[in-house]
Amino acid sequence: MIQGDKRERQQQQPEVSKKVGLFEARVIAINPTAEEFKDVLDIDLPEESKVTEYLGTSRDGNTFLRIDIWLEEAKKKDKFKVTFFLEDKERENKDGSKKQYINNIGKCAWADDPNNLSEWFAKRDYRVAFVGEEELYEFLRTWLGDLDYTKESTVLQLEWKKLMKGNLKDLKEQVNGAYCVNVAALATITVKQKDGENKEYQSIYNKAFLPAYYLKNFRLINYNDPTVQSTLRNKKSKDLKPHERFVVNVTGEYGCKDYYILRDIQEYNPDDNLVASDKVLTSDGDDY
Repeated sequence: MIQGDKRERQQQQPEVSKKVGLFEARVIAINPTAEEFKDVLDIDLPEESKVTEYLGTSRDGNTFLRIDIWLEEAKKKDKFKVTFFLEDKERENKDGSKKQYINNIGKCAWADDPNNLSEWFAKRDYRVAFVGEEELYEFLRTWLGDLDYTKESTVLQLEWKKLMKGNLKDLKEQVNGAYCVNVAALATITVKQKDGENKEYQSIYNKAFLPAYYLKNFRLINYNDPTVQSTLRNKKSKDLKPHERFVVNVTGEYGCKDYYILRDIQEYNPDDNLVASDKVLTSDGDDY
């Protein structure tokens, strides 16, 4: 006789190879629901998953919002997630002598007094910026690249109180909308210590993006070359082309701390990453 209950097996998520480099992508989802994970991203979330809990409380007791923007690579249709964190706290420098301001087209500026803001900035409506807004709006200005930011009638400004309640309706409505364009993003590898070992996670650098058509410049010049990078850093900021400013931002002192390459996206080779040792590869980040 052979009988009994059938053993339940946990569904294994397929292992996804990691990538590094620059790629063209379109936005396909923003803070997806469980249904959108399945229908748009083709991901079945376990019932106990908390990945769709985007609101939380910071260490300082402030409300914070995690914004996950999902990108689909143009050629192979690989999916990547870039994350931004907003905190309900005004942004100021370490000694509190200056605050960051943001205007109604998402441009930011620092000043010790609003009366000292540049004329070009202050001619538009502005307010004190909150933590995380600068990075988010830098992305939005690139993604919503068909907005004419030179026109006085143009506005790119999300209502802060609605955001801090998790209401992203205005933003989600822009997916596949009239203003969106494909973006160039940088896939990186983040190395973290976990359980006494170095573990590697797929990441997307969230502080610099470009319109996708600038990718051709990275095929003409080797921007991984330190000599080329040094030449760009010696240029005046006003003389830098957008893709050159991107390189300066990524490679500078306050730039990307993860492993990356400034050329077309490719399979990640752990042996090329000198930061990682005693590696344990994982398919997902520890927040997913």
